[in-house]
Amino acid sequence: MRLFILGFGYSARHFVRRFGGTFSHIAGTVRDPAKRDDLAGIEVHPFSGSRPARETAERISDADVLLISIPPGSAGDPAIAACADVLAGGRQRKIIYLSTIGVYGDHAGSWVDESTPPQAALDRTRMRLAAEQAWTDIGRGDVAILRLAGIYGPGRNALVTLRAGTARRIIKPGQVFNRIHTDDIASAIMAAVRHQGSGTWNVCDDEPAPPQDVIAYAAQLMGVAPPPEEAFETAEMSAMARSFYASSARVSNAKLKRELGVTLAYPTYRHALDALWARGRRTIGSTSDASQTCPACA
Repeated sequence: MRLFILGFGYSARHFVRRFGGTFSHIAGTVRDPAKRDDLAGIEVHPFSGSRPARETAERISDADVLLISIPPGSAGDPAIAACADVLAGGRQRKIIYLSTIGVYGDHAGSWVDESTPPQAALDRTRMRLAAEQAWTDIGRGDVAILRLAGIYGPGRNALVTLRAGTARRIIKPGQVFNRIHTDDIASAIMAAVRHQGSGTWNVCDDEPAPPQDVIAYAAQLMGVAPPPEEAFETAEMSAMARSFYASSARVSNAKLKRELGVTLAYPTYRHALDALWARGRRTIGSTSDASQTCPACA
């Protein structure tokens, strides 16, 4: 199988590291050429959001599996805008689109699953829903929509933010977030590659939890005092950070396990943090990723 990845981000790179040997050829796009360091042996193409160059278009057209991890922007999905003509005709292929559980909106901590109607209240989640539909239309019956929870893993987790001094315990009563380790994202992507037909699956762990609990557990592992509690109402936060707290829901992964046969390596944040801590500082990773950690991941 030939794989093309639109957007070699954190999750896509981890997928290639784990399952790259499955494919006969791997190529993909990066926006910043300086971030090619860990993509040795992979054919990398620049992506600016405009129509791709001829060689890039040929690689996309020839792919057996297309993995999209580029988020939509204020003008919509740049990958759709750039590549729709390339994908409109020609061969059948598997399309896997990495979306977000944010499309469900706020459910005051209640459980939701794939049958729950989305109620996206934010522009970015409305754009996500539009992108899901656009890729479904292009895929002609073989599209996997993977709705990811807050992503964490090596280099991007509560241990990293604690070491960097950027961890915070923001307290909003009743607030829970859902999370997923990047190893389990990779397993879900591979299961979707092997699955025949279209569908939508939530990719999250078994235990939605308040964000402050994750920080406290990481601090306990490290033997350090957790940061002080801060009330959500008065905490200084960016508009983007505050928007994460606008939704609270417990997201079910039962369909992921039942239909795609995924067994989670890290069913809770405790399993994952235990493993990251046990593997030592080298695996915990650089603090350079700490600023990218969303409240759901921390």
